Amino acid sequence: MYVADRTWPELGEYVAEESVAIVPLGSTEQHGPHLPLATDHLIAEGLAREAAERTGFLCTPTVNVGVSPHHRQFHGTMWVDAPEFRDYVESLTRNLAYHGIDRVVFVNAHGGNVQHLREVGRRLRDDGTLYAIEWMWDESIPELVDEVFEYNGPHGGPKETAMIQHLAPELVRDDHLEAARDGGIRDVDPVELLQRHGGRAFYDAIENSENGVYGDQTDATPEIGERLFEAATDQLVQLLDWLDGKRIDDLLAPAHVDPQPGSRRSEQ
Repeated sequence: MYVADRTWPELGEYVAEESVAIVPLGSTEQHGPHLPLATDHLIAEGLAREAAERTGFLCTPTVNVGVSPHHRQFHGTMWVDAPEFRDYVESLTRNLAYHGIDRVVFVNAHGGNVQHLREVGRRLRDDGTLYAIEWMWDESIPELVDEVFEYNGPHGGPKETAMIQHLAPELVRDDHLEAARDGGIRDVDPVELLQRHGGRAFYDAIENSENGVYGDQTDATPEIGERLFEAATDQLVQLLDWLDGKRIDDLLAPAHVDPQPGSRRSEQ
């Protein structure tokens, strides 16, 4: 169920019986010479809408711009500062709580959003508003990703290329796949690439990759993209079903251990 396609009476019927919502989030940022800037939010929306279709749970419109200042040197990249992103997502999610939602899955397809969505989830859980969990599609199927790609890459690599070949093939510049591979970093060693003597020594993608991407994009195919999409959707559906089956009191923050603070103080 996509919220923007429904009327308010129809949504009233939904929240009278259900309390789960799906919120897709991505980014609008460079993904090399071969993929559109929409890559992350296309993936997030595709997975969220498919999971909503299979489960009947509510799906909100997609948050298309995320925390992406680390890609700012590349044309077209858009971003919001982290505090504003957290506040916006928190406000949006509190809106859902007002309408009766008490558990939310942030369907996320941008690594730069992860820590901020976790922080929003903690705020909402700690004050008893609702339970919100961040879900990152590729982290739900790591074994499959490793199986199908020899040189994966954390950004603009074959996994994202394959997903867009499946979801929006007309947006993939297939004639630029070799250029993406040859102009970026094909074989990614996270320690060697990202660290210096134990310190994370970079801030922006361009410091490591001239064209902003990693991995071997020529390994991507639409067929692999479909496998990734189906496997990730299955994981998301299972997460939603698990969440729906839990008591909300079991999801919110546990109480302080006994003895309760102040319980033995004498009354003044």
